[in-house]
Amino acid sequence: MIIDSEGRVIGDTVSFDDVLLQPKYSEIESRSQIDISNYLDDYTYLSLPVLSSPMDTVTETDMATAISSSGGLGVIHRYNTIEEQVELAKKVKGHVACAVGVTGDYEARATSLVEAGCRILCLDVAHGHHALVRKALSTLRKAFDYKTHKVHLMAGNVATLEAFNDLADWGADSIRVGIGGGSICSTRLNTGHGVPTYQSVVDCARSDRDAKLIADGGIKNAGDIVKALAAGADFVMLGSMLAGTDESPGETFTSENKKYKVYRGMASRSAQMEWRGKSSSPEGVSTTIPHKGSVVDILQDITGNVKSGFSYTGATSLEILQSKATFIRQTHAGQLESSTHILRR
Repeated sequence: MIIDSEGRVIGDTVSFDDVLLQPKYSEIESRSQIDISNYLDDYTYLSLPVLSSPMDTVTETDMATAISSSGGLGVIHRYNTIEEQVELAKKVKGHVACAVGVTGDYEARATSLVEAGCRILCLDVAHGHHALVRKALSTLRKAFDYKTHKVHLMAGNVATLEAFNDLADWGADSIRVGIGGGSICSTRLNTGHGVPTYQSVVDCARSDRDAKLIADGGIKNAGDIVKALAAGADFVMLGSMLAGTDESPGETFTSENKKYKVYRGMASRSAQMEWRGKSSSPEGVSTTIPHKGSVVDILQDITGNVKSGFSYTGATSLEILQSKATFIRQTHAGQLESSTHILRR
């Protein structure tokens, strides 16, 4: 135990790589017996509990359509004009969500999106436990009463139980949990703040509020998705796992006979310069990643692997997974053994 200069205990935290799910007795004979679906709200059923991140190199019309057809939900980014975002949303086939901010044109943007048929709004900010988020949630909740307008308000991001409960009390129907864990996020490096996403999920899952929990950030593979769901998440939000695909925005380019696409954090210097003409306190990076092909194939793999993960606990539903799951800690040597370590030779 470590004590700081004020006598406060400095707590330990764990990330996805620090834990494993202990296999349990299973009577599941086929993955077809497993149902990984969940309801985001009374009107939105997702057979795949996956949302795509509202980033300009992840989600526009093509991604939202593809992920909807695979059972998930796409969240169209807000780094464009209101008219551009409305047109992107209108072209999506199936469910769609759209991001808005908490300052500037967010009220007009939200109104235009709802009038265009978008029923799920995502208040998209880096630090969700904030007075501006409280004000925006209050404003939009009054403008779009859930019972009357059936508008779902998603908010975040947060990292603590206190923050989760506050956003729920302020009017959020679902909450994105995770600060600083994204693969292109530099928040923890540049600000010294954050909590490992797995730890945040464990903490926020203790909430007695009705808001849905969306694990967002630090999820690298299907195993992390299973861990997040088992730890208490209702859904996961993915960025890097879906980036670089045919359906992600941006051009594919070739270098040394290999294909690539750009993937960047929305707080990176290049993203800030493009969408607001200036950069201050960047908390992300921009990079290139290998082209991955169709996101539909990736989502099919995710679906199969997540169902396999449920089967190792003997769970045929999310509720059963969360009730039966047992986590164990693994050492650094265990992490190496858990990887495909022949590739390290």
